[in-house]
Amino acid sequence: MRKAIAIRPAGRRRVLAVASGGGHWVQMLRLVPAFQEAEVHYASTEDVGHDVAPAPYHQFLDANRDTKLKLLVSAVQIAWIVLKVRPHVVVTTGAAPGYLAIRFASLFGARSMFIDSVANGNELSLSAHLARRHADRLVTQWPEVAAKTDATYHGSVL
Repeated sequence: MRKAIAIRPAGRRRVLAVASGGGHWVQMLRLVPAFQEAEVHYASTEDVGHDVAPAPYHQFLDANRDTKLKLLVSAVQIAWIVLKVRPHVVVTTGAAPGYLAIRFASLFGARSMFIDSVANGNELSLSAHLARRHADRLVTQWPEVAAKTDATYHGSVL
């Protein structure tokens, strides 16, 4: 009787999962099981690599539109992470750093998904508005928001 030979795929997809700290990171952790078949690199603003160990973890400076200089430093750090990882796919639960990761990764032909925070129940966040033109898929966690935007709704991660 012949033994079945397992055929190993030529290469697993590299996913860069990016989230700001706090609730954005908590929502990303809810998505971890979806990445089982991929080589995943996580990136966030806080020292939370232990949450996803032994997966590679990258940290960058927390910044937003109100902290312009920090945002510039964060953008350079995110660009460096994207350059090192060279993801096939970027998945983000926001906010500004996720948008930046999508923009930089698109330069290398990466596909992307922006999942807007569950906190945005009435309208898309500013980052989601910016990402909508660049992300391959924009997802909201509220059916009401999907009904009045071009975002899709597939349920909530919380």
